[in-house]
Amino acid sequence: MAPGLWPVEVANIILVAERKSRITQAQRVRALTALAKLPIRIDTETVGRAWNSTFDLALAHGLTVYDAGYLDLSLRSGLPLATLDQALGRAASACGVPVLGMQV
Repeated sequence: MAPGLWPVEVANIILVAERKSRITQAQRVRALTALAKLPIRIDTETVGRAWNSTFDLALAHGLTVYDAGYLDLSLRSGLPLATLDQALGRAASACGVPVLGMQV
C-alpha cells in the first residue's frame, strides 16, 4: 500500500534523475514499466486527510505533510512503515508503528 501521492513522488524522482543524466530515457521507461507492474495498492483516502489528521501528524512530529501521509496510512492500515528517513522513522516508532528498513 502507498499513499495517493506516491506515484507523483516516484515520477518526480525519476524525472530529476533523467534531467541530471543519472539515468537514460531507456532506463526511465524500464523503471516506470517495472513499477507499474508491482502489486501496489494506492490509498484513495490520502488526499482527503491532508488538511486534518495528516496535517496534525506533521505538526505533532515535525514532519512534512508528505511524510506524514505515509505515517497516517500506516496508522490506518495497521501496516509497518518502510522508510530510511530518520525523522519519519522516529515519528512512526513514537506512534507505535513498526518501521522496516532502519534502526530507530
